[in-house]
Amino acid sequence: MSARGINIEAVRALHDERIDWRFKGMPSDAFGTTVGEFLATRPTVFDGGFVGPLLTLDRAALEHNLRTMADWCAEHGVQLAPHGKTTMAPQLFGQQLAHGSWGITAASISQLRVYRAFGVERILFANELVDRNGLAWLADELDRDPRFQFCCYADSLRGVHLMAEALAAHGASRPVDVLVELGNPDGRTGARTKAEAREIADAVLANPMLRLVGVAGYEGEVAHDISDGSLSAVDGYLERVRELVAELAGAGHFAGLDEVIVTAGGSSYFDQVAEALIKPWPPGLPVVPVIRSGGYLLHDDGFYRLRSPFGREHRLAGQERPFRPAMRAWAQVMSRPEPGLALLTMGRRDASFDQDLPEPQAIRGADGVVRDLPDGSARVRALADQHTFLELSGADPQVGDWIGFGLSHPCTVFDKWSLIPVVEDGVVIDLIRTFF
Repeated sequence: MSARGINIEAVRALHDERIDWRFKGMPSDAFGTTVGEFLATRPTVFDGGFVGPLLTLDRAALEHNLRTMADWCAEHGVQLAPHGKTTMAPQLFGQQLAHGSWGITAASISQLRVYRAFGVERILFANELVDRNGLAWLADELDRDPRFQFCCYADSLRGVHLMAEALAAHGASRPVDVLVELGNPDGRTGARTKAEAREIADAVLANPMLRLVGVAGYEGEVAHDISDGSLSAVDGYLERVRELVAELAGAGHFAGLDEVIVTAGGSSYFDQVAEALIKPWPPGLPVVPVIRSGGYLLHDDGFYRLRSPFGREHRLAGQERPFRPAMRAWAQVMSRPEPGLALLTMGRRDASFDQDLPEPQAIRGADGVVRDLPDGSARVRALADQHTFLELSGADPQVGDWIGFGLSHPCTVFDKWSLIPVVEDGVVIDLIRTFF
């Protein structure tokens, strides 16, 4: 049974999984019970037997971010295929699809297999797929399920040859839909010039195992900050994407298609992508503009807080930042070995550290009351594998106190947790299962 592009029965069945020692942070009293049985007890984070460190999600923030992005996409006339690598959580995929997402984006065969295990019906594969075994599996999956819609990238003639050869050798009956990817010099994947991209498009068009359905790009490799120069570089790149689409259309490459997919857009510049993709296209060209932002759902207290279009005061002056950080990590003070320093039970195995270090925001002392930490009263100096070095300049946590942290870059938080509590007014109302 599917609804809005995912097998809802498979998602619901996650509540039948039994909790045990495999899931860090979970209460030992819950071992042997199903997720559904445990949630029926209405456990709380601090009095429900959970052990630290512990990652939690705020239900209100998740709901707010889902609505905000869905409304924004509808208002701007773009489709959303959020990158699922951020969470690898089918329960959250289901919520994104229920809020109108066009599909879900994947980047690897392993991710793709997770998506299909839960019946995701439309998948945008944001990479060139050249793995022979992976292509054989994909061909079988396409043949097995006529509702399954899939497209991947091509950025080389060699890649086109390998895809077509593997599909033909396996006896695939459905052609694989392909988007020509336009890259940028010194960037990531993608043809470096429009001329190269046109050659690749010609090769796809000439092969019966493949079907050319559009153009893809990624502006996040063009710029890495939000300076005026970087924003201008993003606009320039997006204009080259538009030019490639128009050139291919003019050469008849998209003749007979009901939809031409044009996609770009990570989580930092999706406003500029939308502006570019909804400009007028050549008459009669049925473009479906798709952005792939994934970070919006969780947002954060670091990387995306600064870079998200909704966080740039000079871009959206006077607007309150619509996205809300949905993640918080809790860790206990285990040692106060010297003045001005606390060691906590959280480390690199638990929290992201590739972009920004965790941000101390709250404290729960012996009285059980959660209070905000004053700005500047503490900062994370470093993370070790299992320890946080918290430098104190005003805050005075005691051994046994709990510190709540905002986190940066959700993509490298979720892969450290396989079962994550969702909290509403202190009560755990769901457990999100991840599959990394």
